[in-house]
Amino acid sequence: MIEVIPGFPPNVAAFNATGKITGQDYDEIINPLVKKIYDECGKINYLLVIKTSLENYNFEAWLKDAILGFVYFTEWKKIGIVSNKRSIKRFTDIFGKLLPGSTKGFMMEDLDIAKKWIAD
Repeated sequence: MIEVIPGFPPNVAAFNATGKITGQDYDEIINPLVKKIYDECGKINYLLVIKTSLENYNFEAWLKDAILGFVYFTEWKKIGIVSNKRSIKRFTDIFGKLLPGSTKGFMMEDLDIAKKWIAD
């Protein structure tokens, strides 16, 4: 399930991922908010707090995540990924260099730092 994390500036799309993640989560929660931010602000700051195993993402969710990344490829200003897995942090830090904008991985204990970083 994907839930919006409230309390961010209007250019920030922030989400908690818990339990099973499906394509429907992208259709109903993530994509509408990202589109709204793009339409209103242009550049998008995106924060995903992963509180579930990556195995809980179904194929459709992975596909829609990839499509989302490509649709707004040049519009990402900041992308922050927070998890309790060092491998996810490393992956984000390494492969984020291939994306425009700033990308940064955070450990769960640094969630407050990630929230401040994505909001600036």
